[in-house]
Amino acid sequence: MRVRVDPLVCEANAVCVGLAPEVFDLTDDDELQILLPDVPAEHADRVRHAVRSCPKAALTLDE
Repeated sequence: MRVRVDPLVCEANAVCVGLAPEVFDLTDDDELQILLPDVPAEHADRVRHAVRSCPKAALTLDE
């Protein structure tokens, strides 16, 4: 599973960071950083939830 962000759509609301902080983080410039683009199995459910919860639908998940 691989997660990607569209930086032109992302507003850095940090919903994903709150749901899966091991995978997502915000830089000091409020840009989303994906720490683990190839999502480990133990984080898969939380990343799926984060992708569904993104208020701007800026995250894409390739399974």
